[in-house]
Formats: sequence, structure tokens, C-alpha cells
Amino acid sequence: PDAVALVFGERSLSYGELNARANALAHRLIGLGVRADAPVGIAVERSLEMVVGLLGIMKAGGAYVPIDTEHPPERVAYMLSDSGVKLLLTQARLLDALPAAAHVGLLTLDDLELEGERRDDPDVALHGENLAYVIYTSGSTGRPKGAANRHRALHNRLAWMQQAYGLTREDVVLQKTPFGFDVSVWEFFWPLIDGATLVLARPGGHKDAAYLAGLIADEGITTLHFVPSMLEVFLR
Repeated sequence: PDAVALVFGERSLSYGELNARANALAHRLIGLGVRADAPVGIAVERSLEMVVGLLGIMKAGGAYVPIDTEHPPERVAYMLSDSGVKLLLTQARLLDALPAAAHVGLLTLDDLELEGERRDDPDVALHGENLAYVIYTSGSTGRPKGAANRHRALHNRLAWMQQAYGLTREDVVLQKTPFGFDVSVWEFFWPLIDGATLVLARPGGHKDAAYLAGLIADEGITTLHFVPSMLEVFLR
């Protein structure tokens, strides 16, 4: 529980702290009606709150739906409507960037008071066929399409990665992919289920090669993901 789970800039959370915060959020979400397979939107910048939010949604039984506020308002509004999201987790500074949606309740994670919530693991009955997340792709028609993935599929992917690459508690993994892309899924969850440390790049940091190079060196990153074209640049 005392091992470092999460690092973002000068802030960090131990495994015990991360689990307690995610549990508290999950209990709040359960109290708000989140149940197994319920889609819950999350529109946040990369931060400690982002990871707490993702874990809290899944611990409550819900399926997280990442919403990128840099997308056009029409696309965001469509995703909120098409996914059936009734609750959206966000940050106060992003409220102005979100289109109004009468059917969606808002919860701002950066000023959410959770002191009174329980910290124990929620007793939620889930199985492998329950939804874990829904990520929207552009789709062949250009219209966003929600790709829904189940817990069993996510587990299979992460179990394979651990068998193939074998993270240990000494490893440090970089999370730099925007959470609206599926690569981000293993970046978040693989290190956290195997005891490694997860380091979050700053918002927009995935676009800044010099910043990433410095972060990799400063944090002692051992594992990260690049598309081949970007990997070529970093190898040079």
C-alpha cells in the first residue's frame, strides 16, 4: 500500500491512497445510481483526478466513456447523446468547453467533497461480459462510433502483455496517450495491476518531444509506447 502508484508533476499517490480515493468516488457514484454496464462520461485533462475517475467508475460497475473537450462541441454533444451517458465527471475549468446537455448530470472531480464516503472496496457483482469502457472512433463514415469493450477482453489483453513483457515493482510506465485512444487503456491499467509506478505526462505533453525526452530521463521511465514514426525520432 505504501508503494508509489501514480506520479503527476510534483504530486504522487501511493497504492493505498489511490485505492481509497477511487473507492470513495465509487461509493458516491453507486449512491447516484451507477450500476453494472452503466455508461459514465469522463471529460478531464490528464491529472491524478483522471486516474481516480477511471478507477472509480469501474469500481462502481460502470463503463467509462472518455470525452475529449478539444473536440468540436457538435461531436462531444453527439457522443454524450449516443452513449446514453447520464452522468459526466469533469473538472471545473473545463465546464465552459462542454456543450449543455439537459439529460447529463455533472460532477467536478477537482472540488468534489468525498470525506464522508466509505473507503473500502465496493461489493459490486461483475463478470467478464460486463462493459469496462466505450471509446469513440471516427468510424469509416466519419461519424463517431462507440467501441464497447468488456472486462474479459481487457483482462486478456493485460494478462498477455504481462506474460510477454513482465512488469515488476521496479518498472515505471509513462502514460502519454490521450484517453480517447485505445492505447491509453493499457497505459493506465497494466502498471497498476502489476505493482509498477505510473507517470502521467502533463496535458498536451504528448505533442512536445523535448518535454517527453526530459520526463523519460527525470522519472526513470522503463516502459512506454510509440507509433513507429515517433519512435524513429526518439531513437535518433
